[in-house]
Amino acid sequence: MSTRQIHVFISHAWAYSDHYDTLAKWIFGESWSAGSASLDFRDFSIPRGHPIHNVTSTQMLQNAIFNQIARSHVVVIPSGMYSNYSKWIQKEIDGAKGYSKPILAVNPWGQQKKSGVVLNNADDGVGWNKQSVINAIWQLYYAKNK
Repeated sequence: MSTRQIHVFISHAWAYSDHYDTLAKWIFGESWSAGSASLDFRDFSIPRGHPIHNVTSTQMLQNAIFNQIARSHVVVIPSGMYSNYSKWIQKEIDGAKGYSKPILAVNPWGQQKKSGVVLNNADDGVGWNKQSVINAIWQLYYAKNK
């Protein structure tokens, strides 16, 4: 059985950090496989307590976020309406596009409205379901790394 190490950047708005926490638990908190491949998901996100938040300028923060995205294989973005109002989620989308990283839109549980900004830029989209998220990350990774 081969092991595939997959670097995942999960976007988040701090006012909705429970979405980030749930996605991180699903992706990084369990062992996963696809066919004969063992999937080793690595967290390239920037959690709330990360020292990156102590930078002194917006440009430094953007550079640090882009550095994490550049080293990731897949960018996961919850598609809740708060995404429409987050300049940082737009910057993360710009970074993913700039580094040709696939974007997975995940519609948070119970969200009736979805962010057009995220959906219009996503390479794939899934509902709030653990297995759907894992399968979509694997498919996006595999499509780029055959």
